[in-house]
Amino acid sequence: MRYDVCIIGGGFGGLLCARQLAKAGKSVLLLERQQQLGGCIQSYQRHGKQYDTGFHYVGGLAEGQPLNQLFTELGLMDLPWHKLDAEGFDLVTIGSRTYQYREGYQQFVEGMSEYFPHEKNALQRYVEMLQEAEQATFNQEEALKMMEISAYRYLSTLFKDPLLVNVLSGTALKTELRTDSLPLYSFAHTTGSYIQSSWRLKGDGNLIVNKLADDIKAMGGTILCSHEVVELIEHDGKIAAVRCQDGEQYEASTFISDAHPAVTVDWIKESHLLKGMYRRRMKSLENTFGIFTVSLELKPDVLPYFNHNKYVYKKPNVWTFYEDVGGIGGVMISCRVPEDKQTYTQQVDLLTPMPWRMCKAWKDTTIGHRGDEYVNMKQRMAQECIQLAETMIPGLSEMITRQYTSTPLTYRDYTLTPEGSAYGVRKDCRSVMLTMLSPQSPIPNLLFTGQNMMLHGLEGVAMTAMNTTRLILK
Repeated sequence: MRYDVCIIGGGFGGLLCARQLAKAGKSVLLLERQQQLGGCIQSYQRHGKQYDTGFHYVGGLAEGQPLNQLFTELGLMDLPWHKLDAEGFDLVTIGSRTYQYREGYQQFVEGMSEYFPHEKNALQRYVEMLQEAEQATFNQEEALKMMEISAYRYLSTLFKDPLLVNVLSGTALKTELRTDSLPLYSFAHTTGSYIQSSWRLKGDGNLIVNKLADDIKAMGGTILCSHEVVELIEHDGKIAAVRCQDGEQYEASTFISDAHPAVTVDWIKESHLLKGMYRRRMKSLENTFGIFTVSLELKPDVLPYFNHNKYVYKKPNVWTFYEDVGGIGGVMISCRVPEDKQTYTQQVDLLTPMPWRMCKAWKDTTIGHRGDEYVNMKQRMAQECIQLAETMIPGLSEMITRQYTSTPLTYRDYTLTPEGSAYGVRKDCRSVMLTMLSPQSPIPNLLFTGQNMMLHGLEGVAMTAMNTTRLILK
């Protein structure tokens, strides 16, 4: 059978494209190399409990906010969303003091002004910038202007107090903070929608994955897991078919890759349109750092559920702590919503950045075959994360019954993401046109989607997926 569209990769972007194109009446085939769909939003099971990999909370789901209309259209607003505390959905602790993030732009300004009264006017300009970034979503020219501005330079110029810069950046473990390159537009989208409203799922990320997959199938789409693509075959200036590892080939009129562009171009062995310069550009793109995650199962009835996220830093060096040597300097603490109406949680995730240099010694290994030194490294890092988390949750180490860890190597091997990057290609305000990628490849019927394009996160990937599908449906 020849399909209208073949989508390679079942991450959030691939699933969204497949759903929207199937809804539009296209015959759709989605190929996923793993047994399970979802990419970085999938969850996994251990001892009867589900653990999330990359999804922990989302912003802007209330009526009239950025993701509400799209999630309503996708049927995702029907999932059991749980709103975080309006008076403090995120708590940032730096040293010995904790700062609360209040929901709503004006409430956020008022709350932060209580800690930094001398910066109230600057805080007002800050939230105006966040709103401008939201509007720039619909104006590519304005978005590109904000991409050319250094986030760190903007914050450091706007605010006189460097501690406030750290506090306002303290929840940005949802992106890669880099003083030299992070664009203001990327930073704003990492923070703005969460201030509007923040939400967790009462359940795991597979609720999103399964809802989209069920819709795709109900609309006539075909999903094949355990089908690893190894080649894209070009004929007469277009991709004619994909070949999978088992030798099967699938033909389509249009192809969408949800994989990293560097991986995608490697699948194209011979091409008249994919020039060497483009190949080299895709393969030379720098990737953002990965994440080290400690997923904890706790004893029953020992830790009351807290309806916010905790970000904890030893020192006011939020933008650079992950580059320091000498132990973990910052960690995000995310609490699982109890699903049985209990007041206690039994699952907590601890997350901290992990640059690829910390993994390179084991880059040629595979899961389960990395050796004792790797296991010892993970155990040491996990203990350091727990110790830092204990400054906010005293006695946490005594509450733990089981713990599971993952590194960028884990993400790389499961999702085929180069260097286990958590946020895709590194965007650079100094070279915007080189690091902002178009959904359209040099081959007319090969498109891209996913976090490597313009923005990462659920909102960024959703925007990219809609742009990709519009190129096909126009």
